[in-house]
Amino acid sequence: MIRDLAERLGAAFSGANITLAVAESCTGGSLCAAITEIPGSSVYFLGGVVAYHNEVKTKELGVPEELIRSVGAVSETAAIALADGVRRRFGADAGVGVTGIAGPGGGTPEKPVGTVCLGISADGVRHSGRRNFSGDRKSVRGQAVAWALTELLLRVRAGRGETK
Repeated sequence: MIRDLAERLGAAFSGANITLAVAESCTGGSLCAAITEIPGSSVYFLGGVVAYHNEVKTKELGVPEELIRSVGAVSETAAIALADGVRRRFGADAGVGVTGIAGPGGGTPEKPVGTVCLGISADGVRHSGRRNFSGDRKSVRGQAVAWALTELLLRVRAGRGETK
């Protein structure tokens, strides 16, 4: 499933001549790995940052410390800030940010294990979402990668006026 989504994403981004950069936290590089598994991804994929520690989010991607203090690193606002920051840093047409709590620890009643936030930033598009995935750490991370690929694919298609 992830490979199929990555192949479809590659065809859509290449066909639309859109470049992409990725900022990921809870997925630990899995999203970049899924994208670069597809031959020819260098046509559209510029690179990514695994911003696992909050200091990396602030220093490398410009996520304001105050934002992290006020709403947390696992929030839709932080995911958008990650997407904006990586897009700026790489000079990409589109950026995606993924942050969450993959487990097995780290959850709270407000943000239980499995909480993942996603942000997409592109010309004319700012999209964010929050999902709660179930399963172990590997499963949560895999579901987060599949969700990010799906949302990116939906956004590029919508930007090109496609309906499928």
